[in-house]
Amino acid sequence: MLINLVPDFLAILNAEDRFAAYLEYFERHRSLLTAYWDNYVLEPSGPHFEEVVRSTVAADRSDLLQLLATTDVVSLARETEERVRTLLDVDVSYDIVLMVGVGAANAGEMVVDGRGVAFVCLEHFTGVTNPDTQGLGLDPELIPLWLAHEITHVIRYTSPASRSSMRDLVGDAGGYYSYWETGRQATLRELLVNEGLAVQVSRAVSPGHAAWEYFGFARRQYARIREVEPVLQRAAGRDFDRAALGLRLRYLSGGMSDEARTVERVVLPERAGYFLGARMVEPAISARGFSWSVRASADELAAAAEPVLERPRLTIVS
Repeated sequence: MLINLVPDFLAILNAEDRFAAYLEYFERHRSLLTAYWDNYVLEPSGPHFEEVVRSTVAADRSDLLQLLATTDVVSLARETEERVRTLLDVDVSYDIVLMVGVGAANAGEMVVDGRGVAFVCLEHFTGVTNPDTQGLGLDPELIPLWLAHEITHVIRYTSPASRSSMRDLVGDAGGYYSYWETGRQATLRELLVNEGLAVQVSRAVSPGHAAWEYFGFARRQYARIREVEPVLQRAAGRDFDRAALGLRLRYLSGGMSDEARTVERVVLPERAGYFLGARMVEPAISARGFSWSVRASADELAAAAEPVLERPRLTIVS
């Protein structure tokens, strides 16, 4: 189901007391917004929460209003969902949420009460960087790319046919996805292929973008990752079967120090694991297709890759 929270957010901007209006908005959508804040921002209570809310509701939104005036984001979302549905043989219900966030993730995945949620935060897709909102200035044409990426995660976490350990971890948590707890409990191999599958699906659903855009990289960052790929493969390979939040943060998160990302005296670019994960799942997708691969366990993906390692890979072009 498509849930459009943007009109509710715009109503906050027209309120006499924007801070109070945001708190009322939060209460109306508490389960969803609590999951968003807990996973991608901070605990939604206390002085820091209030500080972020006040900054959010006071920010200049001229770029967002221009986006909404010139881009049919609802149609973009519906068209993307249909393409993903066809590609992945979707067999589970989930929600797509269009929202205005607080400058954290540009898009993400959640599971709340057993139901998957893929969301995009439109402040990042206005085409104009905005220091008030921390908007990244991404082109609106990238919305389908990121939405396809997040829907892929949702299918992997909630499909009844999924053999992913992520689905098991979500189930063990009572049908709730936690970025932090799955980071502590899932192996690095699972975390890498999880992102790699989402990257490859986004390439199939929304072709034609620059190669680095599918990873959320800048062009120079992408070039650097390709240079250090052998080091990246060796370093991650030693930890494939380990589970630790630090590994997720080192290979798949931004904001880590150079020291935390240094291996073999090489500082790995931030989020380099997205590139490695995409490489890891290429052979399985070639052999078994997208629908099977997205639901396969990490071990199944590795086994499916073995007979086709000598075949041409899905090319990630520059």
